[in-house]
Amino acid sequence: MTTIWHNPLCSKSRQTLALLEERGEEITIRTYLDDAPSAGDIRAALETLGLSAIDITRTGEALFKELGLSKSDDNDTLIAALAAHPKLIERPIVFKGDRAALGRPPENVLDIL
Repeated sequence: MTTIWHNPLCSKSRQTLALLEERGEEITIRTYLDDAPSAGDIRAALETLGLSAIDITRTGEALFKELGLSKSDDNDTLIAALAAHPKLIERPIVFKGDRAALGRPPENVLDIL
């Protein structure tokens, strides 16, 4: 089973979903703006990705600045912000088994399939 944290308004997310469908993957779609991941979900995703919170944070979003966040904030601060404001989560993130990949570019997910 493959799970994608998906935003249907995002072209990269749509491209990644199409790539998964083309490969015949059985997909669970989590529209994370409607079904926001908890801080625990985000921590687990980061551990699986092998990344820190800043690596999956959309720092170019106006909301990032409005919240007074900075690229030097610690993981706990950023994880709390991502859980409270899922719009700040970089998308898409794809999970398969014990592996995960950030679909930017969409081809990144091929490594975990």
